[in-house]
Amino acid sequence: MTHDAAGTHAPLVAEGRPLTPVMAGATVLITADRRSGELAAALERRGARVRHAPALSIVPHVDDQALIAATRTLLAAPPDVLVATTGVGFRAWVEAADAYGVADELRTALAGTRIVARGPKANGAIQAAGYRADWVAESETSAEVAELLLSEGVAGLHVAVQQHGAGADGLDVVLEKAGARVTNLVVYRWGPPPDPAALADSARAAAAGEIDAVVFTSAPGAEAWLAAVEDAGYGPRVVERFTFGQMVAAAVGPVTARPLQHRGITPLQPERGRLGALVRSLVAHYTHVESVALATVAGPLVVRARVAVLDGRVLPLSPTGVEVLRLLAAAGGAVVSRERVLDVLPGDSRDPHAVEVAIGRVREAVGRRDLIRTVVKRGYRIEKAVESVVENVR
Repeated sequence: MTHDAAGTHAPLVAEGRPLTPVMAGATVLITADRRSGELAAALERRGARVRHAPALSIVPHVDDQALIAATRTLLAAPPDVLVATTGVGFRAWVEAADAYGVADELRTALAGTRIVARGPKANGAIQAAGYRADWVAESETSAEVAELLLSEGVAGLHVAVQQHGAGADGLDVVLEKAGARVTNLVVYRWGPPPDPAALADSARAAAAGEIDAVVFTSAPGAEAWLAAVEDAGYGPRVVERFTFGQMVAAAVGPVTARPLQHRGITPLQPERGRLGALVRSLVAHYTHVESVALATVAGPLVVRARVAVLDGRVLPLSPTGVEVLRLLAAAGGAVVSRERVLDVLPGDSRDPHAVEVAIGRVREAVGRRDLIRTVVKRGYRIEKAVESVVENVR
């Protein structure tokens, strides 16, 4: 299993510029542990409501002596090739070397080493540490790294492989079979979720329609969250919500996207595998949603998972009110019968008075009675903007 973590600590959004709250009212679930605070802050600045339920935790290598011993092996016999598989792992290795006082020795030992990066995130960490990668895998996969090295020949070479959080993925075995002497550097591993209750609740919320978007920053994290959803019995419903656009999946890169794609889910993906680019992809998605919002006499109307946004303002609606407005908005200005409104109200009552009360409360929350029109003996409809009506006539 491969890993797609953000590789640099550059700001997620530009500072000093006013940001439009295009994600106002959208509930976004972050499934990552590392850098989740930074990601959450960037989304909140765009108006999103953030929930945090890491599917995995990053556990530092429990045996530091083993890591430093492997590092000392490289100091004594510098590798011909060093493969960096993840940004977080490479940084952690360099930090560990510095903590043990061998950072300068390591830099000297690697002076003649060819460094290969398994993607831009690993490359970013290599550059941040003051090194330079000789080659970067565009696909961000170990398979591409193996293809390159095997095509050039590794027999008799000493190759060091910094393993990613899921452990060895077979690259070391492939290289050894081709005649290389391999030194593995295990810097960290994936551990259990830090808050199992939060993870379980996020699965329920996603299935229940309480989440607008789910953000994934690693393949193991994506697989673990989806597995938790499936173990709880919500798999089909969650896949359905993703597939029909009721909930958005956003993955930081192609490797992270694979567990989703294997289940028929097509996630948003930025062109570059960075958290900042991931945030911009979500912003672009919600900007598009805003552009195709229902044009009403009171302004653009967007109904999200748990809230409704009218002309950029989150309406103070109860969950029932949101469902009533969702029903009316979905009709796009057509008349919705009282019977259909009754269907979304809680309880089994078929009393028409309950519909009148519910519509009255929505009108009160909106602050304008002309948004929802009563059509005598037929039901209710959203009053669309004049421009929208003219356009439809054309």
